[in-house]
Amino acid sequence: MAFESEHVLVSETAFAVRDRIREICAGLPEAEEKIDGFGHTTFRVRDKSFVMMGEGEKGWGGNCNIKSDKETQQVLIQKGPYIRAPYIGQHGWVQVANKEIRDWDEFRELIIEAYLRAAPKKLVQAYHQQ
Repeated sequence: MAFESEHVLVSETAFAVRDRIREICAGLPEAEEKIDGFGHTTFRVRDKSFVMMGEGEKGWGGNCNIKSDKETQQVLIQKGPYIRAPYIGQHGWVQVANKEIRDWDEFRELIIEAYLRAAPKKLVQAYHQQ
């Protein structure tokens, strides 16, 4: 997995979440970390985002947005702490405040599912053959 050296995250909470996401993505074929044009830390596969992180300059901990489908989105919103992601929620994305992430096993599964939604079929097959 390739990592960008420059970052726009500022809080310890955001760095800790980013590092855990890096660990999860390390096992995903062709997953990359990049800073997008809006300054968000993104995790992508073949230039398709599946996780996006952002944080204000004051370092309040930030949010993590995860690609989902609309059915999963509704379940996650109902149980919390996930909400419909601003601007991209109509496409199924969910958002969680970094400091609200409690169930890392569930979070890991959501990231892998997001990757599998964004990845081309050959990479999905490669992942399942690992």
